[in-house]
Amino acid sequence: MRILIVTHYFPPETGAPQARLSALAATWAADGDDVTVLTGMPNHPTGVLPASYRRAVRRREFADGYRVVRTWLYATPNEGVARKTLGHLSFMASSVLLGGRASGPADVVVVSSPTFFSILSGWLLARLKRARFVLDVRDLWPAIFVELGVLTNRRIIAVLERLELAAYAAADQVVVVSEGFRDNLIRRGVPPEKVHTIRNGVDLGRFTPAGGSAGERDELRARLGAGPDDCLVLYAGTHGISQGLTAIADAAALLDRRAIRFAFVGDGADKKRLARRVAELGLRNVLLLPGVPNAEMPALLAAADICLVPLRKVPLFATFIPSKMFEYLAAGRAVIGSVAGEAAQILAAAAAVVVPPEDSGSLAAAITALAADPPLRTEIGRVGRAFVERHYDRAALALEYRKILDLGPSGGPR
Repeated sequence: MRILIVTHYFPPETGAPQARLSALAATWAADGDDVTVLTGMPNHPTGVLPASYRRAVRRREFADGYRVVRTWLYATPNEGVARKTLGHLSFMASSVLLGGRASGPADVVVVSSPTFFSILSGWLLARLKRARFVLDVRDLWPAIFVELGVLTNRRIIAVLERLELAAYAAADQVVVVSEGFRDNLIRRGVPPEKVHTIRNGVDLGRFTPAGGSAGERDELRARLGAGPDDCLVLYAGTHGISQGLTAIADAAALLDRRAIRFAFVGDGADKKRLARRVAELGLRNVLLLPGVPNAEMPALLAAADICLVPLRKVPLFATFIPSKMFEYLAAGRAVIGSVAGEAAQILAAAAAVVVPPEDSGSLAAAITALAADPPLRTEIGRVGRAFVERHYDRAALALEYRKILDLGPSGGPR
C-alpha cells in the first residue's frame, strides 16, 4: 500500500506525536508498504531551525526505509496563540502547494491531529490523490483549550467544534489514543465502527533498565544535580500548560531539607512560569535543564530513581494518557503518576504509584516513601517493564494500526 502521513511535527523534533508517527512509518515500511511522510522543517518547540534547514523551501530525505518530504513553514516557539496559529497556517498551505506533487501518489492519507490546519491539508491531499482519509487524533481540540481557559469566545468555540465534527465525518476511519477519546467521539455522534483505539507505546529496544555504565550514570546524575547518596526525581518532557509542573515545585519545597533532588528536563510554553515558581520558593533542590535530543533520553531515564507523570486537575484529562509514561516504565524506573482516569488505571496496573493531580502534599509523601525504600523502587521498575513488554510494544501496536488502513468507511474490509 502507498501510505502518506501528513504531520506538522516529526523527528528530529522530540515529543509524543513525533515518536508515534516515526514508529508507524518505520514499521509499515519494514512490513512492505511504500511510506512517505509530509512534514515541515524541524523547529519545535524552540522555533529555531537547524542550520542545515535554514532558507530551505523543500527538502527530500530518507529514514528507516521511508521517504520524508519537508516544506517551508513559519518557524515559531511553542508559545503565543497568534504566532503558533500563523506557523500552523503556513504548513497547511505549503504542505499542499509544495508537497502535494512531491509526496507522490497515495492509496491512503493519514493525517495527525492536532493541528486543525493539518487536517484540512490532509483532507485536500486525499481528495486530490483520490485516496482514503484516516484521521489520527492525539488530542481533543478544541475541548482541551476550552477547559484550560485558553479559548473563551463562544462563537469561535462553536465554529471550531463544527469543524472538528466535520473532520470526523469526512474521515474514512478515525484512530484515537485512549478509550476515553473514543467514548467522547461516539457520544458526539461519530459512528462507533469508524473509531478505533490504538494507544501510544514504546520502543522496547531503546529503553532498558540497565542504561549505560555505572560511571556514565553517575556522571549524568551529577549533571542533573544529584550526588551519590541523593534520590533523583525526574520529569522529562514537554513543559506545557497541561502538565501542572508548578505543583511538583511545591512538592519539592516540602522536601527541601532531604537528600532528594528534582530535575526538570525539557522546553515548552509553561517553562518560564515554572522557573518563576522555583525562584519564588527559593528552591535549592531543583534544577531546570533544556530538552535533550531523543537519542539521549534512554540514558537520562536510566539515571533517575523516580520518574514523574503529571497532568493538571482538569476533568477532560481523565481521558488523556501521557505517552511519556510508557518510556518511564520501559526504562524500569519507579513511576509516580499525578493523574486520574485512564492514565491512573494503566499506571496502577503497572504497579506504579498514583496520587491525585496537582496534590503537592500527596506527591511529596509518595516521593518520600519511595526515596526511603530502594528495593521497592527496583521492584516497581521490574513490574512496570514487564507490563509494557506485554501490552505496549510500539511495533506490535503499529501492526494493529496497519489493519485499520485496509478498512472501508463502514468498518469492514474494502
